[in-house]
Amino acid sequence: MKLYALNMIQPVGEKPPPEVLEKVMADLGEIRRELEAQEAWVFGKPLHGPEASTMVRLRDDEVVATDGPWTEGKEFIGGLMIIEVEDLDAALQVAARYVRVTGLPMEVRPFQGEV
Repeated sequence: MKLYALNMIQPVGEKPPPEVLEKVMADLGEIRRELEAQEAWVFGKPLHGPEASTMVRLRDDEVVATDGPWTEGKEFIGGLMIIEVEDLDAALQVAARYVRVTGLPMEVRPFQGEV
């Protein structure tokens, strides 16, 4: 089994209206419950927008923390899920379910090493 991070890519801007978001969240909850039943779910949470991020860098010998994302963009990672599945094909199938529900793209990235 391998661990995969599924990064949900969201556009910067307004969220969908509540009547749309409620249905999406209910469908996402169903996917999560199915992954938990298959013992494939490890962790998942939504993230605050990029305006809530802090960057920590090394400048010369000093560690400096600054507000905001590393780069500005039209999209950001809005949430992540960590799943444990057999292989990349299985991870892509899970990501496809999320994409169908949300309409948002997902990055699928394996962790290094074995579980």
